[in-house]
Amino acid sequence: MIRVLLVDDQHLVRMGLTMLCESADDVEVAGEASNGHEAVRLAERLLPDVVLMDLHMPGMDGVTATERITAARPATRVLALTTFDDDDHLYPALAAGACGFVVKDTPPGELLDAVRRAAEGDSPFSRTVLSRLVDQAVRARGAVSGATADPLPGLSPRERQVLALVAAGHSNQEIAHRLHLGVTTVKTHVGSLMAKTGTRNRIRLAVLAVRAGITGD
Repeated sequence: MIRVLLVDDQHLVRMGLTMLCESADDVEVAGEASNGHEAVRLAERLLPDVVLMDLHMPGMDGVTATERITAARPATRVLALTTFDDDDHLYPALAAGACGFVVKDTPPGELLDAVRRAAEGDSPFSRTVLSRLVDQAVRARGAVSGATADPLPGLSPRERQVLALVAAGHSNQEIAHRLHLGVTTVKTHVGSLMAKTGTRNRIRLAVLAVRAGITGD
C-alpha cells in the first residue's frame, strides 16, 4: 500500500485528490496539509511514501517544504503539483529534491500512475512540464557559444539513444518498445546514465541531455 500525504492550500483540491486516491486499491491517504509548515510536520510524523506537493502556497511554499522533507527523509518521494503558469517554481522545486512534476489537470488515471511510479523510485512528469523545462534549457544552451567538445563523453551509442528518448519525455516502457529492449535493460541504462552524469533523477537527466544537444524522438 502506497501512503500519500496530500499538500494543497485549497480544500476542494485536497478533497478531489483524496477521492481519487481512495478509489485505488493500492493507494491510501496518510494525511492532508494546507501549507508547507503542516506538510513538514506531518511528513516527519506520518512517514509517507509519496507527498503530492502544491508548489504555490501562502506562508511556506511547496519548494521550501520539499527541500526540508527530502533533506530530513530522502526516502520520501515528493511529487510536485503545478499549473501551466507556474514556471518560476519548476527549477527551484527540482533543485529542492522533487522527484517529478504533474500538472493539476492531469487525467485521474495518469495521476495515480505518477504516484505509483514515484513510489517505485521513478521520476514521473507531465509532458507539458518537461516541455517547459526543455525550452528553458534550450534558451540557456543558446546563450553559451564556442563549445565544441563533447559535453557528455564516455556514453555508448545505446546510452545516447536512451538519453535522447528520456529527453523527449518517454517512459521506460515506451523506450523499451521503441528500442526493442526489455524494461529492466532500459532501467539499467538510465541508472548508468545518472551515475555517469551525476544527475539525481530523470528530469535532471532530460534537461542535461537538451543542454548537451542530445535530443530526438
